[in-house]
Amino acid sequence: MPFIDSRITVPVSPALREEIKTDLGRLITTLHKSETYLMVSIQDRCDLWLGGEKLEKGAYVAVSLYGDAPREAYDTLTGQICRLLADKLDIPGEAVYVTYHPVSDWGWNGRNF
Repeated sequence: MPFIDSRITVPVSPALREEIKTDLGRLITTLHKSETYLMVSIQDRCDLWLGGEKLEKGAYVAVSLYGDAPREAYDTLTGQICRLLADKLDIPGEAVYVTYHPVSDWGWNGRNF
């Protein structure tokens, strides 16, 4: 039950959104989760500031998941997300924050797991 919520400063075309969504579906396996129940949000043209300075190119990515994953998996996924954003949107890794939110109670389809 992962959810990846992305806030990105640059415009992202519909075609590029599809590519990023597909890539995130592949990368989520790093946390031993599958794309089957992955929900993705891509919010572009967001205003983000880092260190008091407005970012021309930057991103905040929050990864929520039912349960937890090993710390090493989080480290690996952070690198993968930073590379993805650099490759697809030319956003440098030093302008990307990635946070992880393990959740013990997750509801879907009228019930909780």
